[in-house]
Amino acid sequence: MSIAAVKEYLKPFGLDGKILQFSVSSATVDLAAKALGVEPARIAKTLSLRAGDGCLLLVTAGDVKIDNHKFRAVFQMKARMLTAEDALRMTGHAVGGVCPFALPEGVDVYADESLLRFDTVFPACGSGNSAIELRPEELERYAAIKRWVDVCRLP
Repeated sequence: MSIAAVKEYLKPFGLDGKILQFSVSSATVDLAAKALGVEPARIAKTLSLRAGDGCLLLVTAGDVKIDNHKFRAVFQMKARMLTAEDALRMTGHAVGGVCPFALPEGVDVYADESLLRFDTVFPACGSGNSAIELRPEELERYAAIKRWVDVCRLP
């Protein structure tokens, strides 16, 4: 998958033209915040985590970290990040562009409540130099969020 796949995925929602592409990298929270001119917390980072033989994606605010106790209570497993190779293989997106759109069937997406502090957030769109601005309720709809969870700790 790639930004082209994400554009195709978002097209039926009329959002393909709203994807922002930068001439600089937005592959990390800090780089994305700089490219967009927003605070890092508003970057909706998508974490790819092992779930049995597969994976799940967790979209969080850019300024939070997973709270291992909360994560285990919600998912009944330890939070383990995928390797870069596994992330690409299982999500179709390379690290730096992993996003909650245009995913293979069977990849569940969850969103952390830390995102609800903001009117809009910026998830990546399948490349290390892209993003889209969405309200949390739009993110929930367009990313087919399975459910909102509270598994992170604020700074």
